[in-house]
Amino acid sequence: MRKIPLINGKYYHIFNRSIAKYLIFNDSSEYSRMVDIIGLFRFADFRQSYSNFIKLTPKCQAELKKPLQNSPVLVEIIAYCLMPTHFHLILKQNIDNGITNYMARVQNSYSRYFNMTHKRKGPLWEGHFSNVLIESDELMFHVTRYIHLNPVTVKIVEQPEDWDYSSYKEYTKQSFLKICCFKDIINMKPSNYKKFVNDQIAYQRELSKIKHLLIENYSG
Repeated sequence: MRKIPLINGKYYHIFNRSIAKYLIFNDSSEYSRMVDIIGLFRFADFRQSYSNFIKLTPKCQAELKKPLQNSPVLVEIIAYCLMPTHFHLILKQNIDNGITNYMARVQNSYSRYFNMTHKRKGPLWEGHFSNVLIESDELMFHVTRYIHLNPVTVKIVEQPEDWDYSSYKEYTKQSFLKICCFKDIINMKPSNYKKFVNDQIAYQRELSKIKHLLIENYSG
């Protein structure tokens, strides 16, 4: 049980990395699998294992998805970003233990797949997950920008729209995928949000170079 319970109706930045910074997303199929899992497992009534779900025909998958739109939702996904060794999520908890149950389903599903596919044993994640309460609308803006810039900061890509495994393209109307609920929170036109994010690229890259120094100074 978590020392500080997560509260219904509150927003949290959720983060976890692989154990020993192990490379857990190796190609587009693994990234895409995790994105699908993130989207499907928010529905309390989705009881299929993902491995069985993807064996169904597209028609059967669509039939299974239809009633989910009216089913209870454990969490609302505000934003996400997958990186080679870790992931970021912004979640709103809807029901008691919603985030904890959702994260267990997501992480366990991907772990089982990854270990079977790569013929490994043991835990995949560094721990259960870390969470930070997002206490204001202003902070929410900055956290979404921070996670959407992650791939750019470490120079995997040059622009956030070049990364297919984050919610950035949902925010800028460049994606048909719609798993995030942010319109009531991020009240900004797509073009303005794009400028808001891109204006910070150089600063965030510079900050990443000295982050370890800031942490050392803070802890000292």
